[in-house]
Amino acid sequence: MDDEIRTTAEYAEAAAMRPGRAVHADPETGLTPEQEPLPEAVQKKPFEKKSPAEWAYERLILYIKGFEKTLDNEHEVAMGFTDTGAGVLKIEGLGYFDPDLVTFYGTDGTGARVQLVQHVSQLNVLLRATKKPDETAAPRRIGFELAKGLDEA
Repeated sequence: MDDEIRTTAEYAEAAAMRPGRAVHADPETGLTPEQEPLPEAVQKKPFEKKSPAEWAYERLILYIKGFEKTLDNEHEVAMGFTDTGAGVLKIEGLGYFDPDLVTFYGTDGTGARVQLVQHVSQLNVLLRATKKPDETAAPRRIGFELAKGLDEA
C-alpha cells in the first residue's frame, strides 16, 4: 500500500489490472490463469490486503482449475513433489493458515492419506496429469470444486 494520492479513475484502473502475465509459444495453449479475468470471488478483497497465504491459496486454485481444462477424460490432476522424494499427491483439498502457510490434502500413489504443509516462501508445485484410478468413472475436477469455495470466503 502506498500513500500516493490517486483519482477514482486511477484507482479503478489499478484494481482492474492483472497482477500476472504469461506468454506461450504454442498458440493452441488457450488462456491461462494469468490471462483470464480474476473471478469475482477473488476480486472481493484487493490482493494488497491479502496475506501471502491467502493470495497463494487463491492463485493455486486458479492454476489447478486451468490445468484441468487441458486434461482429457482419462486423466486427473495430481501434484508432484519436486524435493521431498514422496512422489505424487492426488489433490483432494487445499487450505491456508494466515499469514504464511499453505496446505495440500490428498492421497499418495499407494492410497495413503497425505498432507503437505508449506511456507509460502518455499511454495513449489508441479501439477501432473495422472490416469484415473477407475477407468469407468468420470474424472474428478478438484479445481472446479475448490473454486466454489472461493465464493464462500
